[in-house]
Amino acid sequence: MALVLLTFVGVLAFVLGVFWLFVVRHEAGDQRALQKRLRPQEDAARKKGLTIAKSDQRQLGVTPFKRLQSVIDQSGLRLTVAGLLFVCAMSAVVVGVIVWTMLPKPTLALAAAALAMAAPYWWVKHVAASRMWKFEEQFPEAIDLIARALRAGHAFPTGLSMVADELGDPVGPEFKLLYDRQNFGMALPDALRSFAARVPIIDARFFVTAVLTQREAGGNLSGVLDNLSAVIRERFKVKRQVRVISAHGRITASVLAGLPPVVGIGQFMIAPANAALLVNDPLGVKMVVGAAVLQGIGMLWIRKVIRIEY
Repeated sequence: MALVLLTFVGVLAFVLGVFWLFVVRHEAGDQRALQKRLRPQEDAARKKGLTIAKSDQRQLGVTPFKRLQSVIDQSGLRLTVAGLLFVCAMSAVVVGVIVWTMLPKPTLALAAAALAMAAPYWWVKHVAASRMWKFEEQFPEAIDLIARALRAGHAFPTGLSMVADELGDPVGPEFKLLYDRQNFGMALPDALRSFAARVPIIDARFFVTAVLTQREAGGNLSGVLDNLSAVIRERFKVKRQVRVISAHGRITASVLAGLPPVVGIGQFMIAPANAALLVNDPLGVKMVVGAAVLQGIGMLWIRKVIRIEY
């Protein structure tokens, strides 16, 4: 038991040391440099009664893990790249040590640690996908609100501010960030392009393209936005129909994915002596690893089949 505790403490210290050296220290330096650059603007804004939101400062920060930062931004969670990596590392260490203590098999312990390390990231990615789906559902309403504001004689930034104030999450916060960026000095085209990059749906790109084209060539932007809103609603209706049609395949995929683990756990509970061969015998371990690999390949194939591009 003492050896297990020493191993756990040693691995934890190593993970935390590497984490601080390559992630926390780098991000802390970037944040200090960013705060130094923003301090004059913050002082001027404070004198005028304005404040720069912390979320904007986080968005402006530079991180070496841009892909992770993008997923976190899309999820809307109060989380940093450093925090997500820390949770992934701790999950891997804790689950790996627990599995090693219960079943002293290096292969099983490493496999469990790898799954535990990936679980927080996939959870954040699932939250981001759900939030983007909700954003796509609310987006036509935001476009209609901007079009009505333009027809009433307001400027385009005022329409962005109205969307930020009147609509809820996730559309409201995203448009608030867009409005705050251009309000604090970023050029509107750059703020719009950043918005399209932050919200990875094709409807957002259509919106940005329409606005930028109108700024370059002129025209009736409110009419363009009305047409765009109608197109987005029709596309979203088609997407819902596709989800209904592919529901059988998605349910089948979920059943096939959950059946082997459930059967395995049931075998360990009903006949532990027979099921123990899968972890005590070298051939059984190889069979478990091979089954896991084949299961993963099958799930990827089913996912490709049921994913319909349109």
